[in-house]
Amino acid sequence: MKLLQCILTENDCYRTKRAIAPKGVMVHSTGANNPSLRRYVQPVPSTPGRAELAAALGENRNGNHWNRPGLDVCVHGFIGRLADGSVAAVQTLPWDHRGWHAGTGTSGKSANDTHISFEMCEDALTDPAYFRQAYRTAVELTAMLCRDYRLDPMGDGVVICHQDGYRRGVASNHGDVYNWFPRFGMDMNDFRADVVRAMDGEEDDEMVYYRTLADVPDYYRDAVQKAVDKGALNGTGDGALDLSEDLCRTLTVLDRMGALG
Repeated sequence: MKLLQCILTENDCYRTKRAIAPKGVMVHSTGANNPSLRRYVQPVPSTPGRAELAAALGENRNGNHWNRPGLDVCVHGFIGRLADGSVAAVQTLPWDHRGWHAGTGTSGKSANDTHISFEMCEDALTDPAYFRQAYRTAVELTAMLCRDYRLDPMGDGVVICHQDGYRRGVASNHGDVYNWFPRFGMDMNDFRADVVRAMDGEEDDEMVYYRTLADVPDYYRDAVQKAVDKGALNGTGDGALDLSEDLCRTLTVLDRMGALG
């Protein structure tokens, strides 16, 4: 996992200086077709390492990022694409700062008081390569937080998404992440199990990735090309696909079954 830090010091939430004792992690997704971290995260002149961060994130020319006053929302981190197309996580609040991410639930309580939060930047929800990278980064970030704060990811209400929080009465009625994960055969039960595996050291750190179609070995390339032609693989729009070898194998099996035409 690539983890950067760009604390949103100009956001009104940060300025409240309220702390929590984290009891869980809440996963959000943005609900907008824009996987670029620069949409939400930008350094300000006082940000340590500003020049390097600005280069890594890219410039938000619209000025609608979250490092500014006047917003009623703030999370502890984001997961999305850097300027070079790679996927990373960025910490945007101190982990024990009280965020503004959950709203108030039907119980009158809020996960703002108990949970660390991060947003996964959505794309068009059709790219399995981006989903797998964002999902893996989310798993690794959650595993890190659970280790650091001695949280049991399988504990009741510990690792949840926004919709889970609504069902538990501690968040407003948003559908994330169930608008995205099921499109790729995943749900929060899978996510929690993967967090446990990551904490146990079972994640495959040797996974091979292929950045472009030209990098994909010949024995996978036909199946990957068919997936690209069908619009199932979009990449970053500049020829970069960032495909894992596991996904290439899966596509090849599907092609042999006739599923790719």
